[in-house]
Amino acid sequence: MKITLLCSDVTHPINKYIELWAQRQSGLHEVEIVQKKTQLIGGDILFLISCSEIIGASDCNKFSSSLVLHASDLPRGRGWSPHIWDLLEGADFITLSLLEAGDQVDSGSIWIKKKIPIPHHALWSEINDLLFNAEIELIDYAVSNFGRITGVPQDLGIPATYRPKRTPQDSRLDINKSISDQFDLMRLSDPNRFPAYFEYLGHRYTLKLEKCDEQ
Repeated sequence: MKITLLCSDVTHPINKYIELWAQRQSGLHEVEIVQKKTQLIGGDILFLISCSEIIGASDCNKFSSSLVLHASDLPRGRGWSPHIWDLLEGADFITLSLLEAGDQVDSGSIWIKKKIPIPHHALWSEINDLLFNAEIELIDYAVSNFGRITGVPQDLGIPATYRPKRTPQDSRLDINKSISDQFDLMRLSDPNRFPAYFEYLGHRYTLKLEKCDEQ
């Protein structure tokens, strides 16, 4: 099969996972990783992974199936970074949905969902590893079952909710609050892309949280 994976951000940590996956497909499938929809040529399956562009019908029609990996229990949590918002609200698991690309954002039929337990002590890198490995599992599932899956429409009886795009301001800490009150924000902030920070005495300071448990 000819498979294309589109990830808009070359700095996104998912890239090393999909690159390793692509290497494992050598001799089995033809795999291409692109960053822009203008690079889409066509093929059997298109996977949209952390894609910030609007992918329209003309793009999807180049492929037999166009699929989105989205970290929420759809139709709840459409939009941006839903698992971060959920974990900030106290969730102890992520629901990962594999769905067909639709005319409206995150509205397509569901192929499969996977629930991923997240310990409350897990840091951003540990959460990424759990989530990204689950995404690779669903990619494998889609490839293995290609041509045998019928998507299930999202439940119209469940009101759709939408998550906003996170901004650097969303990683700002309050110096008047305790560490325990802001621990989830600190552990979820990627220090390389969206670091937690606070402002004090006219300066801005960033924080990097690491585990250093004694063995």
